[in-house]
Amino acid sequence: MTRHDASDAIIAQNHALLGSLPFEDDADFAAVERGFIGTLDDPKIRNASGEVVWDASTYDFLSGDAPDTVNPSLWRQSKLVARHGLFEVVPGLYQVRGLDLSVMSFIEGDTGVIVVDPLISTETAAAAMALYREHRGDRPISAVIFTHSHIDHFGGVQGIVDQAQVEAGEVEIIAPEGLVGHAVAENVYAGIAMGRRAGYMYGAALERGPRGSVGAGLGQTTSTGESTLIVPTVEIETTGQTHTVDGLEIEFQMAPGTEAPSEMHFYFPKYRALCMAENATHTLHNLLTLRGALVRDPHVWSQYLTEAIERFGGEAEVLFASHHWPTWGNAEIVEFLGLQRDLYGYLHDQTLRMLNQGLQGAEIAEAIQLPPALENAWHARGYYGTVSHNVKAIYQRYMGWFDGNPARLWPHPPKAQAERYVEAMGGIERVLELAQEAFDAGDFRWAATLLDHAVFAEPGDAQAKAQYADTLEQLGYGAESGPWRNFFLSGATELREGNFGTPSVTNPVQILAQLTPEQLFDAVAITVDGPKAWDLDLALDLTVSDLGRSFHLTLRNGVLVHVEREPDGSAPLHLTLTKPRMLALVAGDLDSAGLAVEGDLGVLQQLLAVLSPGDSAFEIVLP
Repeated sequence: MTRHDASDAIIAQNHALLGSLPFEDDADFAAVERGFIGTLDDPKIRNASGEVVWDASTYDFLSGDAPDTVNPSLWRQSKLVARHGLFEVVPGLYQVRGLDLSVMSFIEGDTGVIVVDPLISTETAAAAMALYREHRGDRPISAVIFTHSHIDHFGGVQGIVDQAQVEAGEVEIIAPEGLVGHAVAENVYAGIAMGRRAGYMYGAALERGPRGSVGAGLGQTTSTGESTLIVPTVEIETTGQTHTVDGLEIEFQMAPGTEAPSEMHFYFPKYRALCMAENATHTLHNLLTLRGALVRDPHVWSQYLTEAIERFGGEAEVLFASHHWPTWGNAEIVEFLGLQRDLYGYLHDQTLRMLNQGLQGAEIAEAIQLPPALENAWHARGYYGTVSHNVKAIYQRYMGWFDGNPARLWPHPPKAQAERYVEAMGGIERVLELAQEAFDAGDFRWAATLLDHAVFAEPGDAQAKAQYADTLEQLGYGAESGPWRNFFLSGATELREGNFGTPSVTNPVQILAQLTPEQLFDAVAITVDGPKAWDLDLALDLTVSDLGRSFHLTLRNGVLVHVEREPDGSAPLHLTLTKPRMLALVAGDLDSAGLAVEGDLGVLQQLLAVLSPGDSAFEIVLP
């Protein structure tokens, strides 16, 4: 694949940043090294088949000064985040960092250890556990804490404990209220679309290096092993709730609706250690993640940080989180949390101020300026979220997609609009000329806009795709945000090499298995091809024998509706099956044992015939 050097404009932009940010402040580098004990002998973590699911050595190129093809602020962050190994936070509290997107923490009790956030994959979690035990002894796991409902904080759990240990009461699984429902919903309902876009966001198909992926800001990337889930045995419901495990008292603070819909902070008085989950890390976080999600509430986020300061700020001597390195010292913790709080509060309040003055999201994103204390705080920089897309998300949260201008109420869709723009500008050749002029002038944003229209109007035009790829590449080279860089360079990769699909699995089997029947019916409903089902009028009863529950399903007007009720004989079909067999049935398995049929199986066959699964390789940069 053809790659190009950074343009003069990008080199100048990146060099200018060196003079505007406090690069002489190297305290973070000392913090990252603090307490280092050791790392894996082999940086490659493999699954049972020998396939590599994580390779920390692929980031060994991150040393020295930033090359011209990487924003120097992002290069600095990536060097910090890529550091991998076992670290002592304080005696009795340890972290393994750099072996997955997230961080895995170990808090030692009287006889065992509490594990916080067992990463994405069973393989990486097992490797982190083995590294801890190599240096701290073979302590039994007394509990696992899931800080929140995102997969990088629970997916590896069965790499360190199994279901039998939990059922026997040997290991507690502690989580905030509602975690399982939110975790399953996020990974299933829009999981295919989110998975496709996550491939862009984390640079899954990019080579790692100065012209490719250098990391995602929050962590380097996602591991590609097996993801699992164990249902919590202890649900935390209220702020101030305490729970004692292995002699360690834990005090909890609920923080729902922040970085995740189900999230919590907690404090270990013995160690004077505060875990802030993913609500206070060394980056500005996403209010709307680029892979897609519901818009998060920065106002509530900032309020929970204020509450954390009030509850724990007088005692905590070390703060650790689900990503990045800790913060030590009470004064330093209070300052850190205060700045993080002010960051989200400022974005919220100033966006609302300008929104009420008539500016729309894109205009606010261009106009807003952070106060100097936030602008110059390394942990407030936009390595994962950005001020630009977070401000647009806040606008979306309050005002929706429509900015009030009637000309933008009913525009043509992208391809039809592109064809008209290209025609209005004098044809494809003229558009390419204008785009090249913008490229040469260093206006890559305008060049990308023109070329977006060009490839949507003429998706087969090789020159248009080549120019568009070159333009996205330059935007990537200048991006401070890891996900922005990955999005730009992933788009360039697909324009040059073709669609790379979804490199990682979006719906792991063990997470699908946690679907309630209602969630499963909803997941089926969103795959019904409405027009194909317009004329169908179907009804069936379904009994889930291992749960002792029955449901009545109807399909009318292209809508699948379920109601929990006992069969009354009125439906032409009654199915009896277990929940695992129901999962197989939804996947299209009509033939395996375990499906008891009473009545007309043709009803089920008609339903299955109108299901249209998602496309994990839909186009993004092409129509």
